This record gives sequence, structure tokens and C-alpha cells, in this order.
Amino acid sequence: MTDGAAAARTLAGLMVADNPRPEFADAFRPFAPLIGSWDLDVAWYDDSGAITRQTKGEWHFAWALDGRAVADVWITPSRAARATDGDGEWGLSVRIYDPELQAFRSTWMGPKAAFVMPFIARATADTITLESQIANTRWEFTGITATGFHWRNEDLDAEGNVILRQTFVATRQP
Repeated sequence: MTDGAAAARTLAGLMVADNPRPEFADAFRPFAPLIGSWDLDVAWYDDSGAITRQTKGEWHFAWALDGRAVADVWITPSRAARATDGDGEWGLSVRIYDPELQAFRSTWMGPKAAFVMPFIARATADTITLESQIANTRWEFTGITATGFHWRNEDLDAEGNVILRQTFVATRQP
């Protein structure tokens, strides 16, 4: 029988890296400020733009896969808020740089609903935009600083109108 705790420690040690590999340091520069742990104020919106639900969340970013990727896990509601806000989702994203695209390939997995969504991510000086490869969905990081950032999930309807679905306001954990 396998020791589950030992296997988990081995996998965690193999998954997480201390830094990006030197050959990827420039490419991953837009994600560097996100490395660490964040507290979230999470809001969901209906089609009219009204907030339908709010909770606390958490988001954890790290260099991964021998420094060849950035991985993150977001949890909503946060582990601390689950007692009052119920069971939610733990989402995992892994991002790799594709030099031919000069962009990132990113895949988000949500195990609660068995949902997988691939994205292409591009960064400007102050924004990281991820566009879904299977849906009219866009995720965007804005206002990234050492102490916080904003994230939003938007859908585009058939007429090209933007429909806000979810926002996170992130504050770095001490």
C-alpha cells in the first residue's frame, strides 16, 4: 500500500519550483508579481450586472514544473469561509510560454463541475488577458501591484456585448 502523505509531499516537491528557469524569466515577467498567496473578495453578477452573491476566497500562485510554468490554485469560498458559505470550487491553472505564439497557453481545471477551459494569455505593461479557446470568455488581471490586483471573468454574447460574470479583488496575504 502506498503512503498517501509521502506521495503528496513528493508530488508537491516536483510540482513547485523556486524560480522560473533563466530562459523563461523574461517571458514570465508579467506573472512574477502574482507569485504568492492572496485573499479575495469575490462577487458574481447576473446578466444585468447586479451582484448576486459575494464571498471570501483565496488564490495561490507559484513557479512550477522545474520553472517552466506558472501554476495557481484559487479557492472560493475560502477555506475559512466554507463553514458559513458552503462548498465551492478549487480551480487549478497551469500556464506555459509558447515562443511560437509569443503568448502563454493556459489551462484552467475546475474539478467540482469537471470543467476544463484552455486559454491563450497575452500581457501588456499593466494587464494580463486570457481568452478562452472554447467559449466566448475572457479573464483579465488588471491593476497588478505588490499588494493587490483585480481580476474579472467576462463573457461575450452573440452581439459582442461584454457580460461581467465574476470579479476578484485580491490583497496579498501577510
